[in-house]
Amino acid sequence: MVHELIYYGHDTLKKVAREIMNIDGELLQLIDSMYNVMYRAKGIGLAAPQVDVSKRLFILDIENDNKQITLEMLNPVIKEFSGKWESYEEGCLSVPGISKEVVRSVEILLSGVNRDGKEVELEAGGMLARVIQHEIDHLNGILFVDHLEDYMRKELRPELKKIKKMNRLS
Repeated sequence: MVHELIYYGHDTLKKVAREIMNIDGELLQLIDSMYNVMYRAKGIGLAAPQVDVSKRLFILDIENDNKQITLEMLNPVIKEFSGKWESYEEGCLSVPGISKEVVRSVEILLSGVNRDGKEVELEAGGMLARVIQHEIDHLNGILFVDHLEDYMRKELRPELKKIKKMNRLS
């Protein structure tokens, strides 16, 4: 199955994604398809809801501390947060053309399951921690623009309306 990005305003992006109960061929195909979508869109992270699949899964491929990190996480949970990283502009493949500063934790402790069904625990800092928090927000029905103050969202209304229309065109 070929997956496509969905955009701001689509119902799936506002839902809390369902937990993954079993890893099967269909799920592994979804993960591979998500990488294709993410690379095509020149992104560094992607959550399943962004391709209209309400499952607790995200992928990422970023450079962090001069290391290339590729990660797939099923049913992820952030167990600990520490520090505040305030001034960094975030963007999102589902909210194209908009980037704004979002406050995130500098370091996190993440647990979840990898594509092989193994429990994984990961300490993440810097950009890796930021991307993970952004993707987990997607699994909880939260977009980065939801973190903005009301006046900023009001200013973005015309742009957000245009993005909503992209769902009907794709």
